[in-house]
Amino acid sequence: MKPGNFFSYGEHEFFEYMLAAKPDAAVCEKVMTERQIFYDTYKEGAAGNTKPHIAVSSFFAREEMEETIIRWVQRICGKQQGFAVTLNNYSGFPPGTIYLRVQNVKPFQHLAKELHVINTYVSDCLCPPVKFVSKPYITLAGCLPEEIFFKALIQYAHKSFHETFLVNELQLLKRKHQYDTCKSINVFGLQPAEMNGSTNS
Repeated sequence: MKPGNFFSYGEHEFFEYMLAAKPDAAVCEKVMTERQIFYDTYKEGAAGNTKPHIAVSSFFAREEMEETIIRWVQRICGKQQGFAVTLNNYSGFPPGTIYLRVQNVKPFQHLAKELHVINTYVSDCLCPPVKFVSKPYITLAGCLPEEIFFKALIQYAHKSFHETFLVNELQLLKRKHQYDTCKSINVFGLQPAEMNGSTNS
């Protein structure tokens, strides 16, 4: 999957959907502060365009499929236990994305496995296949010029960031096209998470 561009199909008859985990308010504020620092330093990165989130999967579907998709995701999420996410320092995807690393990827891999039934459904409805995130992350800055990207990557390799938050729900986001604003259309609760012992990768 190409980082920073989850919705790479542009068919107008489809809406674009993304299932995402969001950090709590305190961690969200710290990430937004880091984004602003990046933007103030490099004048690139579009600091406030989107709220911090970790994409779990993304897909295209017709609007009339929404009710069935929500019912499937609700059923799956209701059986999954919440989990702790640890953000640990920075890395980058060439050619232009600097991101915060998710230390513990196993909960996201497990979710992706359980959500494969959604891929079967959208494929049977002649929609593009679901994209599942194999390397979860939170974007710090994206769409960077190559020169800025490599300069920032070197500098951020020496910076530290370490925060942990609980994921007790997933949000389903929707937009009409790549340049539209994502709108939350449903929230799916997970079973209560426990902090201790949940952060191992």
